[in-house]
Amino acid sequence: MKVEIWSDYACPFCYIGKQRLETALEQFSNKDDVEVVYKSFELDPNAPRKVEHDVHDMLSAKYGMSREQAISMNNNLGAQAKEAGLTFQFDTLQLTNTFDAHRLSHYASKQGKMNQMAEELFKAYFTDSRHLGDHETLVELGVKIGLERDEVDGLLSSEDYAAQVRADEEEARLLGVTGVPFFVIDRKYAISGAQSSGAFLQTLEKAWEESRSLQVLGAPGAGDGADGCGDGSCSVN
Repeated sequence: MKVEIWSDYACPFCYIGKQRLETALEQFSNKDDVEVVYKSFELDPNAPRKVEHDVHDMLSAKYGMSREQAISMNNNLGAQAKEAGLTFQFDTLQLTNTFDAHRLSHYASKQGKMNQMAEELFKAYFTDSRHLGDHETLVELGVKIGLERDEVDGLLSSEDYAAQVRADEEEARLLGVTGVPFFVIDRKYAISGAQSSGAFLQTLEKAWEESRSLQVLGAPGAGDGADGCGDGSCSVN
């Protein structure tokens, strides 16, 4: 079974949703047969690499609310993260462009380390207040999961994996994805948003059961000219 997740490393609900999915997988009896694949989605492709204002002022300007209201909103979001076992540090969070972080995750995928890379990028951004637009930060995070420093540095100095990021984003557009996180299970079921672990588990179990069930088209003796044997006898036309 394959679970594809469209997300952005600057999206708080993406990190919460990731955590809730992982909680569901721990309860899923067939978790060892599930492949999780992270897909790129930028909330703001035009975001600058260096941003002077903080996330509270960003929300205040975006939604026309006071800074105090923005802080309250982020505090509520932080409480949701805590319930999921995560720690968000909004006061020191560093806004930036996440395109290079997505390129790095695609490179990590080629090395079989995409899941580890995704976790490090989310944690760096929301918990450790690291600057994901800074190449040295990204190099350090890559080395932390076992990637070669020189190769990561060379990747970030080039345009490698830019096409893969854009391909993910185009695929999201074709699927009608307008917000993240967005989870697609076996290209049959979709879950939008950071839903509960119970909702994830229920969908995983349903998808697993249906993937192991056969739909028989044209049973023997059904009057459609199909011949076959069953129940100790054979149909004769």
